Amino acid sequence: MKDTFFTKDCSFYKTLFSMLIVVALQNLVMYSVNMVDNVMLGRYSQEALSGAATVNQLFFMVEQFALAISNTLVAISAQYWGQNRTRPIRFLSGIAMRLGIIISIIILLLCMFMPIPLLHIFTDSPDIINQASEYLSIIQWTFVLFIISNILMAVLRSVGTVKISFYVSLVSLGINIVLNYALIYGHFGFSPMGIRGAAISTLIARIVELAIVFFYVLKIDKKISVISKEFFTVDKELKHDFTKTFIPMMFSQVLWGVSVPMQTAILGHLSADAIAANSVATTFYQYLKVIVIAMSSTSAVMIGNSIGRGHLQRVKSDARTLSVIDVSIGILLAIVLVLLRNPLMSLYNLDNSATNMALHLIIIMAFVMVGMSYQMPVSFGIIQGAGDAKFTMKMNLISTWCIVMPLSILAAFWWKLPVEWVVICIQSDQIFKGLPTFIKFRRYHWIRKLTREEA
Repeated sequence: MKDTFFTKDCSFYKTLFSMLIVVALQNLVMYSVNMVDNVMLGRYSQEALSGAATVNQLFFMVEQFALAISNTLVAISAQYWGQNRTRPIRFLSGIAMRLGIIISIIILLLCMFMPIPLLHIFTDSPDIINQASEYLSIIQWTFVLFIISNILMAVLRSVGTVKISFYVSLVSLGINIVLNYALIYGHFGFSPMGIRGAAISTLIARIVELAIVFFYVLKIDKKISVISKEFFTVDKELKHDFTKTFIPMMFSQVLWGVSVPMQTAILGHLSADAIAANSVATTFYQYLKVIVIAMSSTSAVMIGNSIGRGHLQRVKSDARTLSVIDVSIGILLAIVLVLLRNPLMSLYNLDNSATNMALHLIIIMAFVMVGMSYQMPVSFGIIQGAGDAKFTMKMNLISTWCIVMPLSILAAFWWKLPVEWVVICIQSDQIFKGLPTFIKFRRYHWIRKLTREEA
């Protein structure tokens, strides 16, 4: 086939959009598990909403570790799948699972023995901390379940099996909605439990989620048969390969991930209205952002498969095609966010000051969406998915910690700018990341072969 600037292979687009739609729906439904807590608690009380939003900053950090492990697994496994080699994938899956369990237990112990100091990072309000500590005491157990489920779903995603993840998340959402209705407000014979009811509902949903995905990989999956002797065996060479890729990916995710709750903490120390308004605005933003995350995940799989097949020019044309699609999706999502801002705000029972602030923040987030829709799928999906994790690590270190965080702190506490301007400073990393991402992408030095030759 003749090499072209953009990919003209129809099977590429069929695979891309079929996988993208399913992964986006899965991410959308999975995110809705937390969204349901936000909406239902927002109608229950503003303090309960802010308490859950505070704990969700800790959950966000759990997600970063889960993503670092899952992205490493996908980056390497997708290349092996492109070579039609499944045995190394089983070894790699076991390595990822052991690492995930160790990290999740460490996080769980921190939440159990240091809950109040952790929550004080994000807010000084005694009422919010009281609500958040109740929520955390239960929700902390979901962190272990979430990491394990995500690793299992990542190995399936690396070989193109994505529908099961959507169905699992859909069941989890349904359970969470019904139980939230029963436990938060006190229906079906239950006493009203408020924020504790939301936490219990999420815990039960995560348990069911893990049970379904584990049953699938154990009894139904025939592509790679994950649960095997290789899964429980340590291959030193593959462990070295995994660790070499994981370390920069972990630092990349954590360097960026730590900044997000820190940015929320900056707003949390401004006013209670700022916490509630930012929680609502970012909830809508995150809802659409799951599509961009799905694009990143899909890009990583497709680029990995393409590298595994060994056709360099095809890797380049696939990547160029993906980058243009990324920008187009970002523009569309920004328009949707602006058009739906008023109907979505009607779901919440906030005071006038918090409501007006949230509407302003949603407009800001719409502009941020366009920049983020290019740089995230290209840097994390294509470049990092191809095996070059050091670039994203360096970019996050410089743009986030050397520019954005100092700028945000100055805006909030030294210059004492309005909340909207503080949020613009906080989200300005999309500007500082966009240009270096484009330059790096166009040089094509990010294409790395991560597989070993067969013995």
